[in-house]
Amino acid sequence: MTDAAASSPALDFIAKTVADHPVVVFMKGVPDQPRCGFSSVVVQILDHLGVEFVGVDVLQDDDLRQGIKTFTDWPTIPQLYVKGEFVGGSDIVREMFQSGELKTFLTEQGVIAA
Repeated sequence: MTDAAASSPALDFIAKTVADHPVVVFMKGVPDQPRCGFSSVVVQILDHLGVEFVGVDVLQDDDLRQGIKTFTDWPTIPQLYVKGEFVGGSDIVREMFQSGELKTFLTEQGVIAA
């Protein structure tokens, strides 16, 4: 992230949101009404594992939608953050879930019970 980009309101909002909440998904739509299949997959996985999380709708603001891509240098949405750490997008989350790695990671981070 460049110094100029670091001062944008969208990036400041993203950094604060990631810092303030243990689990955050930047997604298209909201958890109760995802607006794309990839966001829906991540929500379903987190719900299945019993994870409490905050969903942020990137469609509400173009600066936010572009900002999240800049924040992590990751081109796709949704994006999952756990304890301030970028975990990945839909494919990575799905693969981690299928292998059992996601549940182990979330347990180690203290966001779900063992």
